[in-house]
Amino acid sequence: MAFDIKADLAREIEEKTGQNAFLCYQCVRCTSGCPLTDFFDYTPNQIMRLVQIGDEEAALNSKTPWLCAACLTCTTRCPQALDIARIMETLTQIALERGTKPKVPQVALFNKVFLTDANIFGRVYELGLMGSMNLLTALQTRQPMALFEDVDLGLEMFKKSKIGLLPAFSRSRPAQVEDIHPTENQVGYYPGCSLHSMAKEFDHSFRAVAEALDLELVEPKGWTCCGASPAHHVDHYLGLKVAMVNLALIEKSGFDEVVAPCAACFSRFRTAAHEQRHDPEIKKRLDQDVGYVYQDAVNIRSISEWLVNKVGAEAISERVSRPLEGLKVACYYGCLLTRPPEITGHPNHEYPMDLDVVCEALGAQSLGWDDKTICCGGSLAVPAKEVMLRLSQDIVEHAQAAGADAIIVACPLCHSNLDGRQMQMDTLERQTPILYITQLMALAFGLGEEATGLKRNLVDPRPMLQEKALLQTTA
Repeated sequence: MAFDIKADLAREIEEKTGQNAFLCYQCVRCTSGCPLTDFFDYTPNQIMRLVQIGDEEAALNSKTPWLCAACLTCTTRCPQALDIARIMETLTQIALERGTKPKVPQVALFNKVFLTDANIFGRVYELGLMGSMNLLTALQTRQPMALFEDVDLGLEMFKKSKIGLLPAFSRSRPAQVEDIHPTENQVGYYPGCSLHSMAKEFDHSFRAVAEALDLELVEPKGWTCCGASPAHHVDHYLGLKVAMVNLALIEKSGFDEVVAPCAACFSRFRTAAHEQRHDPEIKKRLDQDVGYVYQDAVNIRSISEWLVNKVGAEAISERVSRPLEGLKVACYYGCLLTRPPEITGHPNHEYPMDLDVVCEALGAQSLGWDDKTICCGGSLAVPAKEVMLRLSQDIVEHAQAAGADAIIVACPLCHSNLDGRQMQMDTLERQTPILYITQLMALAFGLGEEATGLKRNLVDPRPMLQEKALLQTTA
């Protein structure tokens, strides 16, 4: 039977992304490293082959591009340096442009609602986001019970003061920002939307720890949402632009570095800075649209790298007043703190040790384990919850098998999936506390329970810490 091979789809992708799909020689490394393969209808290497042979019907009607969590494992490990994750999101964009219905409609809906929410308020209003998702899902699927999706989780988050009733409004205006002439002990700090809402304990403990280290975290005025995954999934340039607006605010404020404790924010900032640095046309367009000629003077740092290379393990160890002896922890980095290395600059992207070094400086025992950078499901937590639950439960169980008393994270999305969602993991035999690295530092610094924010964790770590005599029992 004759088969007509067409290059139209591959050419369109190359025009949009600069990625030449014909460089793929089917080594299958993308598929072997992908944590979501079990949920796909075509594996990543099969999608690449469909693009190569021009089978547009199969490629654009596949679930795979829609379920891609953008963990960047495939992009990082491709021997041909193909940005396979970018190709996946481009396929969803082409499908929408051609009127092809999304094969995972909830993902497309989430992207739309997220961006609408961020555009209206400037920052994500999580209560409004979830309410809109549930209402629109119920209308689209004609399933009234969808209105009550995650109500159990929402109630628990309300009890822990992790969700605000009212939205915050913010508008970025780089042209109006003035240099604040930061002092030596002031640190540029971009908290991102989550640290002002569901991850308040991360923000709270980070500020307490910084103060204990004689540092002051300073937010740029008027910062807005970084766009997260929905922005670049919908429009790659939009994902760059919303990040660059914030980098312009930071640079104009006079900071030569910024700490972005949210892994998604860190990734979006690093990606935008990288692309404007290496693509003159992109830079020209961004400078024009943002209204500011970016000087690329800001060093964008993750909290884990900043703690090790800026603050230093020695300074951290010297501040410890209550060593965490007897506490065994599994440090979990997730996807975006280290991958891909040409963007993050991380020297050990497959087996990072930054958080481990800090934990050891605090007196805890950091365990070796295999899931340090395995994807937790990321932003699929809302539109494809069953996928996220499977991935996140595997991580928790593997940490338990390694002997961990707690899992240490430095990302609000990872924390949300591993901590808040444990109550929904029906087959999980026991729960394990998930702590932000800054919570652990506040505990070891002896700053008091209020500074740690432990009362906001959905899996309460206090009984375990009290049992190990690391936290005094409160009345």
